[in-house]
Amino acid sequence: MTTAPVACFDQVTTLVEPRIKKLLDRLDPHNRLVAAYHLGYCDADGAPATAVGKGLRPALALLSARAAGEPPGPGVPAAVAVELAHNFSLLHDDVMDHDGVRRHRPTAWAVFGPAAAILAGDALLSLAHESLAEADQPGAVRAVARLGADVRRLVAGQAADLDFERRDDVGLDECLAMSADKTGALLSCACALGALLCGAPPALTAGLSRFGSHLGVAFQLVDDLLGIWGDPGRTGKPILSDLRARKKSVPIVHALTSGTAAGDAFRMLYAPIRQLRESDLELAARLLDEAGSRDWTGKEADRQLGRALDELSGLDLPAAVRSELVDLSYFVTGRDH
Repeated sequence: MTTAPVACFDQVTTLVEPRIKKLLDRLDPHNRLVAAYHLGYCDADGAPATAVGKGLRPALALLSARAAGEPPGPGVPAAVAVELAHNFSLLHDDVMDHDGVRRHRPTAWAVFGPAAAILAGDALLSLAHESLAEADQPGAVRAVARLGADVRRLVAGQAADLDFERRDDVGLDECLAMSADKTGALLSCACALGALLCGAPPALTAGLSRFGSHLGVAFQLVDDLLGIWGDPGRTGKPILSDLRARKKSVPIVHALTSGTAAGDAFRMLYAPIRQLRESDLELAARLLDEAGSRDWTGKEADRQLGRALDELSGLDLPAAVRSELVDLSYFVTGRDH
């Protein structure tokens, strides 16, 4: 496991989380409770808790502002916006996937009901746009538009992900394109939004955006591996969870389209008419390995990471910012949860 760069995550705790909590006070009591529970700020009864997420996207947004030559402070509205938009998607995603556990505790819909979780997600997305619209920064209008466009891409990726579950003809290229929308869009947004908000030159924001796109795909590929082979004690999700949910993630689609004997056996096992037992799930994971799908997905994650770092090498960045972005890139692709 790669160690997280501490400084940028400390800034998320000290600069971003207090602003998010202040924005939550704008919500009605019920939506505030559901949203705060999901974000890890409280238990279901409102008692304070500390079960917050990684803070990757707000950390990238703060670094984006620093890439534009500003201190972290001017990037806070962007960091808040991407974190709230990300959690909007998680609240809805947990409902769609019927996931009962996130961050080692029951998901918001499992505690409060699907309708309440959906409404809380909607509320977070509205607060994300308010964060940017109220920013006293030269690029506020463009930042609002950029967030809206990337959230639309995220939603398109989620729609494709759902559609894949009903299809038996999903291709590897369209699966990778889905990952680029579902995860890459908002990571790309995070990497560019702080600089955009601060009025950075278009060439810088475009380069940061491309960096984030490739990093986002690498992030999703690692997530796909963890969704099958991850340690439940680290991921907070059951082992083989993506197989149990009959996902069409990249390693699964790779096996289905591999043309190998193991891939053909996996296709027969994974057919929707079969009821998968625990022994079937374990066999499916072995067949994925035999089809080379685990190895291919890991190598593609490394390739996407390399392309992300290549984008950084062509940008004129402060040395400290470049170093932290590189460290963060290795952290998110070397994580075990």
